[in-house]
Amino acid sequence: GWDEDQRWTLARIARLIRTRFGVGYTPRGVSYLLHRRGWSPQVPVHRAVERDEEVIAQWKTRTWPRIKPPPAGRGPGSASRTSPGSI
Repeated sequence: GWDEDQRWTLARIARLIRTRFGVGYTPRGVSYLLHRRGWSPQVPVHRAVERDEEVIAQWKTRTWPRIKPPPAGRGPGSASRTSPGSI
């Protein structure tokens, strides 16, 4: 029940373990325990409230193809796998 922020921080998990089980861990100790159980940190993606997915999709399909740089051309090369040719 955290109203301001819904993230499960290591400090919060340590507090929950202490409250529920009466065992104290440091945040680093909690990190170690979670890692041993196969858990990894997950950070939520921060997106602007004003973000409009439909407008972004249209920009990607209409505008980006017109302004993106062309793929880099390949110049004369070398048959050697360790020494690329120079232009």
